[in-house]
This record gives sequence, structure tokens and C-alpha cells, in this order.
Amino acid sequence: MCGIAGIFHLSGKHDIDPNIISIMNDKQLHRGPDAGDYFFDPGVSLAHRRLSIIDLEGSPQPMLSACQRAIIVFNGEIYNFKELHKELTAKGYVFKTHGDTETILNAYLEWGEDCVHHLRGMFAFVVWDRQKETLFMARDRLGIKPFFFSLLEDGHFIFGSELKVLTAHPLFDKRLRDTTVEDYFTFGYVPEPNTIYQNAFKLPPGHRLLLKKGDKAVPNSQEYWDIPTDINESLTKEEVNEQLVERLKEAIEIRMVADVPLGSFLSGGVDSSAIVALMSQLQSDPVNACSIGFDVKEFNETDFAITVAERYKANHRIDIVGQDDFDLVDKLAALYDEPYADSSAMPTYRVCELARKHVTVALSGDGADELFAGYGRYRWHMNEEKLRGSLPLSLRKAIFKPLGVLYPKLDWAPKLLRAKTTFQSLAMNTVEGYHNSISILRQDERNKLFSSSYKQKLNGYTSLEVFKQYENKLGSLDSMKIAQYLDLKTYLVGDILTKVDRASMAHSLEVRVPFLDHKFVEWGFRVPSSINLVKGVGKKSLKRALEPHLPHDVLYRKKMGFSVPLADWFKGPLKDRLYDGLLSSKMKNSGYFNEKQLQNLIEQHVKGVRDNSAPLWSLMMFESFLRQNNIGG
Repeated sequence: MCGIAGIFHLSGKHDIDPNIISIMNDKQLHRGPDAGDYFFDPGVSLAHRRLSIIDLEGSPQPMLSACQRAIIVFNGEIYNFKELHKELTAKGYVFKTHGDTETILNAYLEWGEDCVHHLRGMFAFVVWDRQKETLFMARDRLGIKPFFFSLLEDGHFIFGSELKVLTAHPLFDKRLRDTTVEDYFTFGYVPEPNTIYQNAFKLPPGHRLLLKKGDKAVPNSQEYWDIPTDINESLTKEEVNEQLVERLKEAIEIRMVADVPLGSFLSGGVDSSAIVALMSQLQSDPVNACSIGFDVKEFNETDFAITVAERYKANHRIDIVGQDDFDLVDKLAALYDEPYADSSAMPTYRVCELARKHVTVALSGDGADELFAGYGRYRWHMNEEKLRGSLPLSLRKAIFKPLGVLYPKLDWAPKLLRAKTTFQSLAMNTVEGYHNSISILRQDERNKLFSSSYKQKLNGYTSLEVFKQYENKLGSLDSMKIAQYLDLKTYLVGDILTKVDRASMAHSLEVRVPFLDHKFVEWGFRVPSSINLVKGVGKKSLKRALEPHLPHDVLYRKKMGFSVPLADWFKGPLKDRLYDGLLSSKMKNSGYFNEKQLQNLIEQHVKGVRDNSAPLWSLMMFESFLRQNNIGG
């Protein structure tokens, strides 16, 4: 786990200022406190910060190939590097190190851009090929490791593991991208491939990019892998039950290789409990398990974590976070570099802080909910789909669309409908309806929030376009799989993996994600929806397979999530901060907001008329981003 950075001039004729690349690399010192170095060629500079995990002393970066042709900077872990090492040695390649970095380098020399197909792991890497005068970049299949880039006006292409690496360049364009503000207040994050800045981008998961000296612009990246959409409908629940644990155990085992202390997160939920249970069966020593609890009962899962830890005799550490632990607000805004509104980033930050005191590598259960339909939002989605299926789309639009104008909220309806469903959503197709139901602020609510001038700038753009870019991939999928596919492409990478990467790297902690092993995903996503969501029970296939390994109460209790008491904070200790921040000159002068609606959202929440904690938190984090980056008046 490391940080990478670099500068490449498309003409290849400009020397790189070593002071600039040094400043950029220093911005990610936290990602790799163990070592850092640089490589310079005419028109090229590569930089690296290292967190030593494997081959602690023998794999310095940037790394030059034995033939001196290629140089690599790499962030991540390749779990099949030993097998590749043997294969490449048989082909005549000489290895000077025992780590995975040189394995990628030689794999590139052997297979070129197709080297990515041979790699099993999480990665973002860049290879400078002196012979071809090309810069080759690739990101892992699920987007576990980040990669940002921008082309500056003077022809310099810059890249880094975090957005702050790019903004440190003196010529970086800090103008905001208007459409991503609309995206942010829908999703709570800025979806791939965009960033909050109009000239900076994220390399999408499963993509590679090749730049050649002499290019006039950055070409489109190429997708080299995608989530399989050919669902194995013949797969039975008995077959899934037989295969799931063994496949997951294999994905866990290859992630337990490290030359530093290793452990696991343990929230008390199904996914992290599964990781600890199976890790304990793969090693003789007790598993190092770390948990965060809360001093508010309804947010505390530590009793379940203790049950699992005791069953497997884990070395279990618990920290209790107080309900007034909201001093991370500004730190989080700085950590994520762009607006980011998942409040569970706060306990995630704390559990990473705890884990780093005892281990350097931690395994997590992220990805299981998206893969096996564990989120409550999937149940709501399928309930809505049943209602949509009762009438043709054309008839639903004729009936419900005009009613949606008159009654935007179903406050009078049964609770089943009232929580998520609106007349507008009943007039939508599957993709539109799911987009509506998962939005922090629905389209009608965003229309109220945004100023007239900003809506004119959008020129009809809506965040639905984020989902529409994947529509050509969804044709063969059922409604449940459509929601899961969209989440794996957007929510997982933009929210969940972003949250964990920044929170863990802030503490120089590496996090590995067995559920997102691409071979496991290729098998797991093909499991039929009817086996995953059964009578309102999500992740049924996973829970059934884990019954011999975990207590029934852990498997089948109500899902809690990693939450914080935002609603109470905004009525109490954060109330003044809410007024001061959301009604500040920064927010007013940004040009994005209707000031009256900002006031309404606060008043509704403080007076108990409506729980606006999610949109208010989104606004608070946006204000913190504006203020810390000195954007607006």
C-alpha cells in the first residue's frame, strides 16, 4: 500500500521541475511513511511513497527493470505474484527482488497492456516505457485503489493516488465542474470518472490508459474487465451453499500473506464476522480483531462482535466512540479532497486509527452487500418494482406523473410506501426508479435547493446520466441485478471503497477486501437473485452458507450499518454550526443554492418537522470543502 505521483509532458521536450513533483509527493506522505523516491527522464518524472508490507527492504520504487527499458510506480498488492514470478522466470526474466512490484514490471515487458489480465489483486500503477515512449496506466477491476489525473494547459499530464496530489501543482485548474455538484447532492459523493474539478478525472475501475509522447490530448481509457452479466440461473441454492465458503476462504487466504502484523475489522455484522471466522480457520495464531463501539445503544454492535471474537478466541480490541465525537468534520473534508457525505467515514476513521496501533494490514468485509443483495435499499427497490409491474409504463406515466406534481410526497400513504416511494417513482422505469429511491435529495428536492442561475448552468443535466452510462450493460439483468450492478459501478467505488481507502491511509494502514476478489465476484454476481433475496431476507445465500460458522443472532438480526447519531447532533451540539455554516457567505456566494431552502431544511429538522439529517450533513460537508479550499466569497 503506497502513494504514487507523476508528471509527463506530452511533447516530451520539457524537463520536470523536481521541486513541483516533490511538493506533490509530500502531500501523500501518510500513504507511505516508510520510504519515498523519484525517477527522472526527459519529460517524465515518477514519484512514490512506500508503506512496506512485503519484501520490506528489497522492493524500492520507482523501480527500473533489469533491462533498463521500463520503470514502474505501483500502489496496491498483487496476490498471485509468486505464481507469476515462477511463470516469468521460466520465460527467462531475471528477478532481483522478492516482491510483487517487479512481477508487474516483468509482466508488462512480457504481455504489454494485457499484463492486467494476469494480475489478481488491488492496484493502480504506471509504467514508463523508454523504448516505446509511452506511459501506461491501469486500475484494478473493482476500483479498490484510487487513481486521479489531469492534463494541464501547458501540456503536462499529472497523476496521483489522491486528488490533493494534483491540486498541489501550481498550474492545476481549480474551477469546479457544475454537473458534479448535482451528482454530489444526489449520491453523496462524486461518481467516476469525474471529480469536483472540471479538468481532473478518476481512471474508472477495470480500465487502462496509454499515453504516447506526441499525443495532443488524453485518449479515452479502455475497459479491460467488467462484472459478468450472464447470470447462472441453473445454479441451485445447494450448490451455492457448497461452494461459497470455500471460494471465500480461498480469497481470504491469499490476502493473509504479509511481512507485517495482520488482522481484521470486526463490526459485529455478518460480513466482517465471516472474515474473522474464516481467518481463524486458516491460521494457528489468534486473529487480531478490531471493533468500534458507540455510547449510544441503538448504534452499538459490540455485543455481537464480542460473541464472534470469543467463539474464535480472537485478540479483540474495542474502542468506544462518544456520541459527541463530531470533531472530525473538517478533518474528513480535508481527507477526502472533494465533497463526500457518508457520515460513517467518522467511525471508519476511528476503527482504522485503532487497528493501526496493533496491525499494518487489516481485512474488511466490504463488497458483500453489493454482491449478495444485503442492503435494505434492495428490498425497497423490489417492493417498488412489484408496484411498477402492476401497470404498463405508459399507463403509469399517464396516471402517476401528474399526481407527482400535486403530491410530491406520500405522507398520507401506508408506511411501506411512505418511506421511499413517491408518485414520481411509480411513473419511472427500473433504472429511474432506483436512482430516485437512493437519492439523498430527490429531483424535486434538488430543484428546490438549487438556485435559478445554477439550474440554468446545468442546462437540463441530471444525475440520472450517471446511471444511464451503464444502460447498455443492463439488458439481460433482472431488476435486482440491475440495482446491484449499478451499485458495484457507482456506490461501491465512489462511496464505500473511497471511504475505506482515505480513512485507512490517513493512518498508514493497508485494508484488503476478500469479497472483492475478482474471481469471487465473477462467481458471486452470477448467483441468481432468487437465492440472494428470500422473503425479505437479503444476503440469504451468504447467511445460509455461514450458518455452521457464525451464531444465528449474528446472521439474522436486523442490519444496523456503521452509523452515527446525526439527527440528534443537528438538534443539539451541531445546531449552531449548522446555521453558521449553511447560511455562510461561502454558501451564499457559491451561486449553487436557494438561501430560503437552506433555511427551511435547517428549521424543519431543528423543530422536529422532518428528519433532514442526510441532506444537512451533505450540505455541511460541502460547506467545509468550499471553506477549506477557499472557493467562493
